[in-house]
Amino acid sequence: MSVSATAPLVFLHIPKTAGQTIHEELARALGPETVSPVRRYNQVAAGAPQMPPGYSLYSGPLDWGETDTLPSGAFVFTVLRDPFERLASYYLYVLKMARARADEVLEQPQEPHLRGLRRILTMSAEEYFFGGDAAWQGFIRAHYDNFYTSYFATRRMLGWREVQALDEETALQAALSNVPRMSRIYSIRELGALEADMAARGLEISVTETFRRATDDAHQERRWPMLAARFESDAGIRRLEAFAVRDELLLSELGLRV
Repeated sequence: MSVSATAPLVFLHIPKTAGQTIHEELARALGPETVSPVRRYNQVAAGAPQMPPGYSLYSGPLDWGETDTLPSGAFVFTVLRDPFERLASYYLYVLKMARARADEVLEQPQEPHLRGLRRILTMSAEEYFFGGDAAWQGFIRAHYDNFYTSYFATRRMLGWREVQALDEETALQAALSNVPRMSRIYSIRELGALEADMAARGLEISVTETFRRATDDAHQERRWPMLAARFESDAGIRRLEAFAVRDELLLSELGLRV
């Protein structure tokens, strides 16, 4: 089925999984006027639709409960990468952003939108992940702790609190129960499959080469060892590894090569 407002594409963008490249290619192929203006889960007021009707592409870090209300021809997909690499890449991205704005971050420490950036500049990696008050720990868990599992299980970007008390098997089954609600789950290492599926729907996109040129991904160092090297203790590294264990089990169940 070709892409239209009656058979839209829904790209559920999990941060640090080539999402910007994919979005830009889809928007280019479809035309910017067909893209929903809602690009983030927190862009609209609580209760307002994150997927307003009439668009051919919904794309971004979005909650995805509304996909049930879309036309039956909607193609809902996401892209995953190695969970350890995603976790580390997200941390290193935030650190890079904070360093680029260091003067502003350190001179205006009370500005709410700068507090997280200040923490990553002034705390050790171990303090960043495991220190702070309950509110800060909630932020860390929501963004880093087995994110794939909570996103699949709750269908919400910040769904961690809903699964925090579940044991490993129950959380895994909750995540797997929603997999059939997606049309396809891709690996960041096999983006050619996404290109082929889009070609079948009349869209010619160049994701693999564009992503490689943008990131020099084939020659990048692995991110997890870079993050682990910032920890002062093996015990801290072991604690952080727990932030990806459930996601690894989920990927194993999905049979996804990442």
